[in-house]
Amino acid sequence: MKHSSRLTALLHALLGIGIVLVTTVLIPLALAAITPVLKPFSASFPGERTLDRPGGTLPVTAAAFAPFQGRLGLSWDEDYFFVEGNGLPDHNIMVGITAWQQQVPLPQGYVGENAWRVPLKPVPAAEPAMIDGRFLRGAIAIAVNGIPIFNPQNNRGEVSYEIGELDQWGGHCGRADDYHYHITPVHLESVVGKGKPVAYALDGYPLLGLTEADGAEPESLDECHGHDHDALGRATPGYHYHAAAKYPYVFAGFHGEVAEVEGQVDPQPRAQPVREALPALRGAEITGFEKTAEDAWQLSYEVDGGKRSIRYRLGSDGTFPFEFDNGSDGVTTEVYSLRPDGSGGKGKKGGPRKRGPGQRDTPPPRKAENSTGFILISPDVAADGRLPMEYTGDGAGSTLPLTWSGAPAGTMSYALIMDHLAPDNEVKSYWVMWNIPGTLTSLPKNAEGIGETGVGFRGETGYEPPHSKGPGDKTYVLHLYALSAEPDFTVPASNVDREALLAAMDGRILATADLSVIYARSGESPGEPEGKPRPR
Repeated sequence: MKHSSRLTALLHALLGIGIVLVTTVLIPLALAAITPVLKPFSASFPGERTLDRPGGTLPVTAAAFAPFQGRLGLSWDEDYFFVEGNGLPDHNIMVGITAWQQQVPLPQGYVGENAWRVPLKPVPAAEPAMIDGRFLRGAIAIAVNGIPIFNPQNNRGEVSYEIGELDQWGGHCGRADDYHYHITPVHLESVVGKGKPVAYALDGYPLLGLTEADGAEPESLDECHGHDHDALGRATPGYHYHAAAKYPYVFAGFHGEVAEVEGQVDPQPRAQPVREALPALRGAEITGFEKTAEDAWQLSYEVDGGKRSIRYRLGSDGTFPFEFDNGSDGVTTEVYSLRPDGSGGKGKKGGPRKRGPGQRDTPPPRKAENSTGFILISPDVAADGRLPMEYTGDGAGSTLPLTWSGAPAGTMSYALIMDHLAPDNEVKSYWVMWNIPGTLTSLPKNAEGIGETGVGFRGETGYEPPHSKGPGDKTYVLHLYALSAEPDFTVPASNVDREALLAAMDGRILATADLSVIYARSGESPGEPEGKPRPR
């Protein structure tokens, strides 16, 4: 992979950055509706537990997290080591990002049953689960300062470090404004010591820095980028991974057993968004990030030489007031609040916004105002909007026949997205198409050989039929975009997902037509409320 020499220099430079250890108690991780109020952690190791864990003999794993005991809640039982925190590190963050999707760091409630867990008795897998092109959602490891580590590839399959998405510490924020790393945080060695774990993979094996404790290069690394010191006749810690100065930057695969569900290690904590996900802001570079007051922050950035900033805080009532200084475009404000179901959105203080059938919290790119005459229908969808089982994962999984009319003049091509807003505010996509010829006015059932097809939220190319979980009606929305030009991509079609297509269409949308369909799995009663959000 390119830029390995630049990363090597960066990683070694970071070893000299001192990280101020926090010795005071941790402020409650969230207020009001965000998470249950958390008792301050004790500064004495191992920290006051917020969960009723049996405890027992202090596990070896705990020693790695001990330097950060004042910021984390640490507990364990017979099988797992649990790590609680607010998802914000004690070093500076965000500075240096040049490919930014307008996220900012917000505290997360990784507490209670939503804590990180590390197996205390890792089991070698019969076959390693490699991470190249897999596990593109969620974390693959947890750093010893309580910050999750994601796959070096983002959810579009691009290497985050190599496209400017990461800050000087190897991290950035995800779509839930959750801060995480995408490369090994070897700068933590300045706190824990060389040759000590800087993270634990979610299979239970430790992750060390670039070298051994004596500065020697690691020997005999396997396909997962790990080795066993016992087998090499060296001291502990037995089997472990080593960081890499080039791809995969973290480790290449799980040596231990893990469960993969919908593209991520399962179970793991769920981030809690309060804002809609936004598209990338082209030309932006983050120049500063600072804490301006208790539970208040400012992120500064530049666009084409113009200085801009976002100032935001956590209100005592659980809302998040934001002030956007857009330079010459003026200042705007928004107040976001967490909904009872754990999702977020804009609304007045104390008044979460309600969501109706077919409504989305993730907005499409800008579209023209003349879209009212653009209509999308399906001959196979009844007047009540119900999606026949044939077009779902419970049936044949066929693609729905579609017909449209009223496209504006100048339409050169069409794009299609089918998505669903899940209870945890995650937008899941099931069908992504583009380069549909502008001369067409319909798609047949099981359409093939028309345009280009991308990937759905499970990472599979082509149509991923809905396979609804839990009781009650679920609403899925098909969005047809009339475009003035075909979207451009720098990645193959197999890496194009909903977000990539939305970004590529920005500024080219003439009109949008939506079709909402409703589906409840066979044997479930329509109209019942959806089940509780499933932990990610």
